Amino acid sequence: METPRTRSIPALWPFKRIFYGWGIVGVSVLVSFAQVPMYGPVLSVFVNPIHEDMGWTHLEISAAFTAGSLFGSLLSSIVGGQLDRYGARAAVVVAGMIVTGALVGLAVMQEVWQFWGLFGVGRTAALVGINLGTSVAVGNWFVRKRGRAVSFLGIGLRSGQALMPLVLITPIIVAYSWRHAYMALAVVTFVLIVVPAWLFIRRRPEDFGLLPDGDAPDVAPTATGDSRTVVQDVEESFTLQEARKTMAFWLITIAVMMVVFAQTSVNLHAVASVIDRGVSESLSGAFVFIIMGTAALSAYGWGALMDRIHVRWVTAVATIFSGAAMVVIIFADNLSLAVTFAVLFGLGTGGWTLAQTLLFANYFGRRHLGAIRGLSQVLSGPLGAAGPFLAGGIRTYTGSYELSFIIFFVALVVVFLALVLARPPRRRQPSAG
Repeated sequence: METPRTRSIPALWPFKRIFYGWGIVGVSVLVSFAQVPMYGPVLSVFVNPIHEDMGWTHLEISAAFTAGSLFGSLLSSIVGGQLDRYGARAAVVVAGMIVTGALVGLAVMQEVWQFWGLFGVGRTAALVGINLGTSVAVGNWFVRKRGRAVSFLGIGLRSGQALMPLVLITPIIVAYSWRHAYMALAVVTFVLIVVPAWLFIRRRPEDFGLLPDGDAPDVAPTATGDSRTVVQDVEESFTLQEARKTMAFWLITIAVMMVVFAQTSVNLHAVASVIDRGVSESLSGAFVFIIMGTAALSAYGWGALMDRIHVRWVTAVATIFSGAAMVVIIFADNLSLAVTFAVLFGLGTGGWTLAQTLLFANYFGRRHLGAIRGLSQVLSGPLGAAGPFLAGGIRTYTGSYELSFIIFFVALVVVFLALVLARPPRRRQPSAG
């Protein structure tokens, strides 16, 4: 496939001799770091302050998270196809502006329906525009080094979830209020998402006459004796229609469905659970820091392994860590067990943060990654969205999360079995377009 060099690298990119794919990674890390106010670990720090101030139940607060997860999954298929066609730049910028507006609204809300609407819209934008957008962007710029490149994306996301509660949100809540914390997050979101995404995110290397991973394109002579740059696709890709005819697609979708069902629920409710069992509420920020700090620190190691060992086997190991964490948290009535849970769950989370992108990219290629991941999220979204709502309901009506964690352990067993059975499909010749 011959691709003329019709576009140039952004002028503000200062490292002209470095492959621009690493610029995409750097900006995506920053964007991923800043989107975390719409994720469970950060919302979990707000749950008790909002509950005490507004009188809303855990079930009512969980409903906003569920709504955002559900609508985000339903829109993923539509947005995924557009990401393949136009790239992630506009999607990330628009989503960042929506998240910024939602955070401003959360700072001044008065009624629970306002919370549902604002957080629901903000989380939808984060999942569809930012999370899916950055993963497709990075996946398009790398093939051989994809695991390591995506690992930096995971480091950004999990570092934000680890650091924001500890160094920004909890201190502001203690000194002022949860409303001030949301307003501060709105400023951070605009500065770290909207501005850099507009300046630097671009679609794929072929648009610039480049190849993934920074490999050199072929140079072929023309009839006049001149030379031309020929950019050949280095990876075979399935179309959406081809991928959904494979057993691997459905098994991977089941695995993602069940892990999102368990993981997002635990992210949202783990802090409240250990507080219920006697761990000091003042340690909530540190508890989230341990989980997400472990996930961030382990991400590069997971990525390097996924570049060398087939992604499904490495992901299966990450699932074992998450399953062990469910067993521990059922009995976590002291600080040492709570910390053990946090480390185990952090390791599992670190692996699965990468796997949700790499499973689809490595099985089905990058050309239609947005559409394929988008369909998977549409299918897995409703069950994933139900998890936090289910856990909140169980806590409201039984006074404990124990049954929830047993259910999530069973879900992770299903994840493990699906991964073991998900044999890679036979590669086909790439379809035109």
